[in-house]
Amino acid sequence: MSTAREVPTGGEPDLAVVAAGFADPRRIRVLMALADGRALPAGRLAAEAGVAASTISNHLSRLRDQGLVIAEQHGRHRYYRLSTPDVDGVLEALARLAPREPITSLRQHTRAHALRKGRTCYQHLAGQLGVDVFQALLDRRWVVGGDGHHHPDTDDRLSAPGHAIDYRLTPEGAAALSDWGLPQRLLRVDTTLRYCTDWTEQAHHLAGAHGSALATFLFEQGWIARGTTPRSVAVTESGRPHLDRLCDTA
Repeated sequence: MSTAREVPTGGEPDLAVVAAGFADPRRIRVLMALADGRALPAGRLAAEAGVAASTISNHLSRLRDQGLVIAEQHGRHRYYRLSTPDVDGVLEALARLAPREPITSLRQHTRAHALRKGRTCYQHLAGQLGVDVFQALLDRRWVVGGDGHHHPDTDDRLSAPGHAIDYRLTPEGAAALSDWGLPQRLLRVDTTLRYCTDWTEQAHHLAGAHGSALATFLFEQGWIARGTTPRSVAVTESGRPHLDRLCDTA
């Protein structure tokens, strides 16, 4: 199994070496396709990222050399994944700084709409779906500590992990999520929950281990499924009643 490039101690970080990996739009698309935490083979990755199959190996080799992706051997096949969640953090930060491309085609509009409706932010849910689910946890008082909204007067930034609010599970929330099969180690009421400020919704979605476990549960139940647009997530027909019930606190 390949490992990420080791950074020697001492001296200033050579940012230009790593930044070069993000400087090519094709490599950005490869990284974005891996940003939901999956490991994908080169052929599937080329298709999802919209990169020519004849060049995907070169791009993956470059990204491996820069420590941004790692390769895992599974039988006869090699799978690629992001080397660390920090890579996805850089992508989200760049999205916050980058100018928006004009939408000039129906395909671009469809993709943008799909990502706003629901997407993965590394291994947890983001977009409107992620925000709605987190708001439902707050409305049901399964989670307390804040109102789920981004407040510009705090130190939190858009499209970045939040630090200004101490969200915590309540005993009722721990019991409910235990019924959903979340690991007991995650159900302590004295642990601060991680969250992100969603860049499209400008509100909070659940992140960290709790966010990943919740997303895994929803995928395994078949309540949500991956869309055709890389990173997009949609509510399934069978999952709609369950999520409507979760979000209905009347």
